[in-house]
Amino acid sequence: MARATFRFYEELNDFLPAERRRLSFSCACARAATVKHMIEALGVPHTEVELVLLNGESVGFERLIEDGDRVAVYPKFETLDISPLLKVRDRPMRVLRFVADAHLGGLANLLRMSGFDTLYDNRFEDSQIADISVHQGRIVLTRDRELLKRRIITHGCYVHALKPALQLRELFERLDLARSANPFSLCLHCNHPLQEIAPELARPRVPPRIGARHTRFLNCVACDRLYWEGSHWRSMCALLEPLLAVDKSAGD
Repeated sequence: MARATFRFYEELNDFLPAERRRLSFSCACARAATVKHMIEALGVPHTEVELVLLNGESVGFERLIEDGDRVAVYPKFETLDISPLLKVRDRPMRVLRFVADAHLGGLANLLRMSGFDTLYDNRFEDSQIADISVHQGRIVLTRDRELLKRRIITHGCYVHALKPALQLRELFERLDLARSANPFSLCLHCNHPLQEIAPELARPRVPPRIGARHTRFLNCVACDRLYWEGSHWRSMCALLEPLLAVDKSAGD
């Protein structure tokens, strides 16, 4: 039986028991164990991993581990282009479209509010989420580690926070979302694009006090819902403002 030394970096340590975090440790490996098998056996979903160095060489998940190997495992590098080094998947996670599992409905709404195409249905089975991820090129969002361990899923994020607002902040920080955000461009209900509609067309469809107070309305091209800049809109702006400000300050 082979023994190998492993070292996990940054947030990948959150998946490990306390005694193995942020240090190198040795463990026995199953016969003919691959890099993917051992990483997940140690508790880290492969979708959280962007780069694996085996004895200093970038390798893919299918690489067999041999006795004495040293394995360094790194999370996603969203602010650094490491494409020349990648072996574990064809490209870095750059296409920011999501599919969220049944427990992340609040986060799905906040992502749509931020302008990110996010599929959500609390009736989705894990197998459906995996298929959607593969066929539509979507990043899986979940708090279920086992879902992320499905072989066909190549891009996914385990969401650590419990409350939607904190979950949104977590994703903005981990995936550098501020640069790609386009707030209030998607329908919160059905995820389709919004377009501006003339006030005279919107006013007959809203309460008189709303029509008298507002001059800008957005209309969903799919479900025909109307949106305007009311109290709910101001609350959403307050939530997004500090997240978007991070990107602006970085460019100063």
